[in-house]
Amino acid sequence: MDWYQTLFELIDMRSFSNLWFWIMLAVIWSSTSHWVLGVPFDMVVRARRFGEQAQIDLEDMVRINVNRLLYISQVSGLWLLGFTCFGLTTLTLLGFIYRLEFAQAVLLLAFPLSLIALLSLSTARLIQQEDAAGERLQKRLMRHRLYTQIIGMVAIFVTALWGMYQNMTLGPLGG
Repeated sequence: MDWYQTLFELIDMRSFSNLWFWIMLAVIWSSTSHWVLGVPFDMVVRARRFGEQAQIDLEDMVRINVNRLLYISQVSGLWLLGFTCFGLTTLTLLGFIYRLEFAQAVLLLAFPLSLIALLSLSTARLIQQEDAAGERLQKRLMRHRLYTQIIGMVAIFVTALWGMYQNMTLGPLGG
């Protein structure tokens, strides 16, 4: 028996039955929820709790990241949108028309993250338009985090349902 075949039998290389996929899913959503517009959420909590210098630091970090996001969207936003739509469409076709499980798994990770990117861009524009500072900025960031967590919960739920379906139909139960 070939060592390559033994390795692939020992480590299931299908996406939804692989433990590493589920670990990666948890890490991605944990870090996405923690980093709000590129700012660690503990800075928001610290600014709420202590104010003064913590609030100044938060406003500086948010200003830098908002300006960065808006600059990228103005300079190459249409190109990024086009490539993202092309990539998501390709993954959808490969995953659900050609039944490639890896493409399904990547799509179930990438599509919700693209929604988070759009949400981040929208929040950045609102912060810049309102010239948000102080408590208004904190509320805007907390609302953004809440929406991110809701999208994450729905994405994890849908991914878990689809993964269980795949494992039941393709695994030992479904043949």
